[in-house]
Amino acid sequence: MIVRAAVASDAAGVARVHARSWQVAYRGLVPDAYLDGLSDDTWRERWERGLATPGDPRTVTSVLLAADRADGELVGFARVGPTRDDDLAPQGLWELYAIYLAPSSWGLGGGRQLLRATLASVPDGVPATALWVLAGNGRGRQFYERHGYVADGAAKTIDLGGAALAEVRYRRPSASSTTMGR
Repeated sequence: MIVRAAVASDAAGVARVHARSWQVAYRGLVPDAYLDGLSDDTWRERWERGLATPGDPRTVTSVLLAADRADGELVGFARVGPTRDDDLAPQGLWELYAIYLAPSSWGLGGGRQLLRATLASVPDGVPATALWVLAGNGRGRQFYERHGYVADGAAKTIDLGGAALAEVRYRRPSASSTTMGR
């Protein structure tokens, strides 16, 4: 698998992965009607805008390509940048905003490769990265914990599809001060 910086023409592939991964990973957590209503178009326009004009120039979006396929199909993406949390911003932390893989690529090592490459783009001197994950997302939480993330005690409730869902925050020291998990 190959990881590279995302470009504007990746928007359709990123949107496809975004929709499919949510539909599988969040089944049983997020209302079925909401998940069943997701399509590539749900996120395509947002990703077209976001990759063409990314906003904060420090924000990095990486994509994972399946090198074993003739077309180098986009099978994952991750996005990292300065934290959105007011309590962490003064500390200079960054945030892993998203990391999603096509369900057909789960368990093949691409997530680890994508996470490593994306976190390598975090500038020197950033002490840690944080992320938010649905409290009930056991698979996601195990992935983060295997890679050095630890729940820091912060929690919030978000609304997705009309359901109030708990999220928990995780943190891990910057890549320069720790090694990645298995």
